[in-house]
Amino acid sequence: MSEEILVNVTPRETRVAVVENGMLQELHIERGWRRGVVGNIYKGKVQRVMPGMQAAFVDIGLDRAAFLHANDIFRASAAPAIDTTLGETGLDGEGESAVAAATVTSTQVVPSITELLRDGQEIVVQVVKDPIGSKGARLTTQISIPSRYLVLLPQSKVIGVSSRIEEETERQRLKALVAGQGQNTGQSMGQNGAQNGQTSPGYIVRTNAEGQPAEALAEDIAYLGRVWTLIEQNVRTTAVGGCVYEDLSLPMRAVRDLIRRDVEKVKVDSRETCDRLRTFAAQYMPGLAEKIEHYVGARPVFDLYGVEDEIQRALEKEVPLKSGGYLVIDQTEAMTTIDVNTGSFLGQRNLEETVYRTNLEAAQSVARQLRLRNLGGIIIIDFIDMLDPEHRRQVLRTLEKALTRDHAKTTVYDFSPLGLVEMTRKRTIESLQRQLSEPCHECSGRGTLKTAETVTYEIFREITRAVRQFEAARLLVIASPKVVARITDEESPAVAELEEFLGKSIRFQADAQYTQEQFDVVLL
Repeated sequence: MSEEILVNVTPRETRVAVVENGMLQELHIERGWRRGVVGNIYKGKVQRVMPGMQAAFVDIGLDRAAFLHANDIFRASAAPAIDTTLGETGLDGEGESAVAAATVTSTQVVPSITELLRDGQEIVVQVVKDPIGSKGARLTTQISIPSRYLVLLPQSKVIGVSSRIEEETERQRLKALVAGQGQNTGQSMGQNGAQNGQTSPGYIVRTNAEGQPAEALAEDIAYLGRVWTLIEQNVRTTAVGGCVYEDLSLPMRAVRDLIRRDVEKVKVDSRETCDRLRTFAAQYMPGLAEKIEHYVGARPVFDLYGVEDEIQRALEKEVPLKSGGYLVIDQTEAMTTIDVNTGSFLGQRNLEETVYRTNLEAAQSVARQLRLRNLGGIIIIDFIDMLDPEHRRQVLRTLEKALTRDHAKTTVYDFSPLGLVEMTRKRTIESLQRQLSEPCHECSGRGTLKTAETVTYEIFREITRAVRQFEAARLLVIASPKVVARITDEESPAVAELEEFLGKSIRFQADAQYTQEQFDVVLL
């Protein structure tokens, strides 16, 4: 499979696209005035403890107070000291705190939030989810610092390996290497190691570490040790609400998290950014630095690969399938629904075979759209009804197989009694639609407008209400051209009856600046 990473840099926006076999699969966006805060570490202050929610709101200097649940508060007694298979963090991982993945294996009961925190308490926290919609950022005190091959867990003893590394011999080799190197550097990890009585910190071995020599892992461990020492120093000197540690910029994170051996090229359209990425790669991943090249073509790099067109299509509700069928994707606050339709696809044999082929194609398309649109949370897929149980099983297997390349954690459930497939996908940042779009000013985000007929009758009711409340010789109604045209044409008899009933003259004026739902009744 051919895979390329494209980096487009402008003064106020940076975009990173992952293209597989000429098709856009992922898009990451970072804007200078609104950088994501996932991975950043802050020195916060507890604003309010909420016993009923087992959570607290913490001021970390953002516009809205952030949310910290009791389950995400590190407790040394609850941290397991066992070898664990874990997910990852970063652009290519689950995005959730790695320590959280480890501590959920503890069987201890989580204490009341009032036993863990108090109002006004200063606390060091890490952001695991950006503010989304009306919700503040999600926090954890279970700190994790990612590097190229490892994730440092300074408060834990866990040595875990990414579940994507499947060969048992390689897993054991990596565990042994990290355990040995970590033991050698554990004494220099600062105060947390001494306080927790541990001789070395915990680590998670990332997928990129597969096949790497001991020297590469040792370099990562040394780098993480220096980062953690700097963080400890910043914690002592930073004021409350200040940022103690900021994750790398988007281009740096893309090189750290996304570039692998199967990536053919990383094309960057900015000379300055390209030089920084090459320097960064030469220091941390020398074998892959030559894959980074400066794109100097006259045509914009995103246009060359058709990325701009794909972005526009990713904002549409309908997704056409090659067979002639299509998907309809609706994103709501609670969940995302995906409806599969046969459209113009007629098939060649019978209805069941037509439905089956459409659903197979839809399953692959759904997996791509989830990555491309960065859809997360609860997702409901309404495949076309299939009678054959084997067809259902094959469609589900196709969906699961297509999701294996998704870096976000996904869980897929079997067909429900209603024929729906329910699944979840880890969400850490806003979806592509919510990053690039805003609710329609005309319909206030409903996605529909009142018909001209409905607005006409609202105008008639408002005229009657106004005449009863105020004295006026005549009335002027200002509305959109479509509504005024309907009133003066189809509703002219009704207007005449209304004028006779009220004893007032009514004049209508069209204004192109008015939306279809807007109107004003002016008393003259």
